[in-house]
Amino acid sequence: VDTLLELVDMSGYSRRKVHELSGGERQRVALARALAPEPRLLMLDEPLGALDRVLRDSLQGQVRRILKEVGVSAIYVTHDRDEAFAMADRLAFMNRGRIVQIGTPEEVFAAPRDEFVARSLGFDNILRGLIRSRAYYVEVECGIGTVYGRPSIAATEIGGEVLLLIEDGGIELRIGPESGEPNKNELVATVAERSFRSGEYVVKLRIGEGLLSYRSAHAPVAEGQEVRVAIDPDAIRFLGAS
Repeated sequence: VDTLLELVDMSGYSRRKVHELSGGERQRVALARALAPEPRLLMLDEPLGALDRVLRDSLQGQVRRILKEVGVSAIYVTHDRDEAFAMADRLAFMNRGRIVQIGTPEEVFAAPRDEFVARSLGFDNILRGLIRSRAYYVEVECGIGTVYGRPSIAATEIGGEVLLLIEDGGIELRIGPESGEPNKNELVATVAERSFRSGEYVVKLRIGEGLLSYRSAHAPVAEGQEVRVAIDPDAIRFLGAS
């Protein structure tokens, strides 16, 4: 008992009553109890889900350190993306009872396999389109306008459906009259929603049947307003249609 309490940074707590412990302390006791039989595999089902964000963040590092120190393999279930990245050596994404992608955090973030994995990773900007031509750039119709992106989808036929994942930093909001040469990757959008969150504006832009999220410290637009959205071709990734 003393060894396990020391492992979870709770030496000196052995005489405490359960009701005298905080939520985080109770979770550490639960972890010590699970480790007591020296299991070969430890299964943790959202162990920090009931805790507040600050406490959850502080315990993530402690739990990972303890598991590494003990040397036990663990399957850790969570719906929190940041928690998954903080804890995992390898991530597995399950959709409707099937594993759809496995890889290191770096691998899956760089190349999500489909829309489900991309949205699980927090990517909001995904548009559906059809390939119309193939050259140095791939031309994709998506709602109101055409997008050109670098051809990373050689296996997809002309006329095939694809999903475009657009990185947040590759979106520029344009308001007012057009000037100069038109941008090939400039789409017409309608402001569907505008909100203020954590020091920045989040603007939801409707393009055809899809939605894009635009984040900025300044967003001089109103809901229902028509705007233009410029997309950097280098910020586009192609996913397989699902």
